[in-house]
Amino acid sequence: MAAEADDAPLKVAVVGHVDHGKSTLVARLVHDTGSLPEGKVEAIKAMSERRGMPFEWAFLLDALQAERDQGITIDTSEIRFRTQRRSYVLIDAPGHKEFLKNMVTGAASADAALLVIDAKEGVQEQSRRHGYLLHLLGVRQVGVAINKMDLAQYDQGRFLEVAAAMRAYLDEIGVNAASYVPVSGRGGDGIVGPAATMPWYRGPSLADLFDGFERPSSPVDRPLRLPVQDVYKFDERRIVVGRVESGRLKVGDRLTFAPGAKSARIASIEAWHVPEPPKTAEAGQSIGITLDEPIFLERGHVAHHENHPPIETHVFRARLFWLGREPLVKGKRYKLKLATAEHWIEVQSIERVIDAAELKSQPGHEVPRNGIAEVVLRARSTIVLDEYAELPRTGRFVLVDGYDLAGGGTITMEGYPRQRQSGVRSTNLGNVEHRVDLTQRWAANGHKSGILWFTGLSGAGKTTLAIELEQRLFRKGWHVYVLDGDNVRHGLSADLAFSPEDRAENVRRVGEVAALFAGSGVLVIAAFISPYRADRDRVRAIAPALFHEVFVKADLGTCEGRDPKGLYRKARAGLITDFTGVSAPYEEPEAPELVVDTGHAGIEDCLSRLVDYVERGFALDAASGGR
Repeated sequence: MAAEADDAPLKVAVVGHVDHGKSTLVARLVHDTGSLPEGKVEAIKAMSERRGMPFEWAFLLDALQAERDQGITIDTSEIRFRTQRRSYVLIDAPGHKEFLKNMVTGAASADAALLVIDAKEGVQEQSRRHGYLLHLLGVRQVGVAINKMDLAQYDQGRFLEVAAAMRAYLDEIGVNAASYVPVSGRGGDGIVGPAATMPWYRGPSLADLFDGFERPSSPVDRPLRLPVQDVYKFDERRIVVGRVESGRLKVGDRLTFAPGAKSARIASIEAWHVPEPPKTAEAGQSIGITLDEPIFLERGHVAHHENHPPIETHVFRARLFWLGREPLVKGKRYKLKLATAEHWIEVQSIERVIDAAELKSQPGHEVPRNGIAEVVLRARSTIVLDEYAELPRTGRFVLVDGYDLAGGGTITMEGYPRQRQSGVRSTNLGNVEHRVDLTQRWAANGHKSGILWFTGLSGAGKTTLAIELEQRLFRKGWHVYVLDGDNVRHGLSADLAFSPEDRAENVRRVGEVAALFAGSGVLVIAAFISPYRADRDRVRAIAPALFHEVFVKADLGTCEGRDPKGLYRKARAGLITDFTGVSAPYEEPEAPELVVDTGHAGIEDCLSRLVDYVERGFALDAASGGR
């Protein structure tokens, strides 16, 4: 087969349980493909004799003296080799549990992976753990080598047994292995070409397996992401520097920088020791650019083209592996590093702690060392990111605990809306000043106005309480009106569905309407699930002096037991997607102005609390002109 025109090496991580023969297998592969420098094997043999040690193929890779002393690989080793088709960089990752961080580091940058399993020992805990981590890291091209077939007497039945066990596990986590290849690293069987010792096997050799891996799509063809590393002042120029993580750019392109949405055109691409300044740059290049406008930028901003923006958010889900000395704990703050940005984040929830060996999961309040979990992370600052499946380089992060790199993970926005601010799109607009101010309206009505924002799960009792409260206050002469989720969906938000983004837009619209009502002197009762804390905070920001968050509290079991509209039953049957509490998140308020617990108190008690809260907080006394 002819060599590929593009001979950039394919990066393949070799992973597996400790002592399953990874280093030996890699060394043998390099040797048998004729990729070793002449005399290298002889030099290793001579070294072994001098030390009084039997020759081991793994010595070719175990470059660190400590590894030879301990007999285990403690760091990743990279070695190049090539077949007739193309060249490769092999990343030999350590299999020992204590060096999982190094394995993750090696696999994170790989285009494909080879999972090595000892034919005699079979699938072990670390085999499954490494398989899950490959899935977590998004390595989709995986081959499996059943090694040490010489110790299993080249038995076909044993090969099929081990391959079936690993296939069942990988299928369960959604990893489709390309091939299962029986090999012997020590004897060289099945490495290149068919093995005479295993005539029953008709599949590819190990070298053929490698040549079957496809080259992943180039990051150059993906949307532009240029995280700003720094801004240098050089003579009269302000040079924005960073590495292009994906996409391409050219002089004259208009770039937008997130967060903040400031934009400017590229005036020049800076380079040193080149005959002419470049006009273009692409993924993988570290560059400097100057802009045609002096906008303020700093480390952590991300440049992109306007039509392909990244996500801006304060909260996201993550599949996380934890390697810290202390367990990851719900509620604790850690430093998050993503591209060139750093943010303090809080672990909002630990949704599942996963046993990678047994694939069992359970909710928890902490993730132990070497644990894997699905978590929700929240920051007070705006984080610029992408979902890992779309743009891996800006879709993964690491966490720092104190001074230690303690964990990392990949990002998904499943269940959460993107919070990018659309900004003011209309121009030539001004504000109309009313000649009747709010205090005059309050004096005329005899009470203050405001927004009572009822939030809680479906079935918690929001609408029931809102309608009852409206009626009781109206009988007392109050100017009060209920904005209810179902009613709004018939008109104002009839064009919206129930995706996270549509839910966020629905709350935004209702918040604006509620603020207008409150500005007219009306006490507004808004009854909306409004599941995302950020959306409620955004409504509060519209009219902070008028906004009162009321948490209508009832646990999921109670609400599901009530199920007044039959929605939970439909959601459990899969007839409704993105249903809050079942298939979409609900973020409870952190510090609401009032909590009414309908799960433990009757409706009359709850109404009494609400009426009392309104009368104490919104009534005007006689001295101030009220009734």
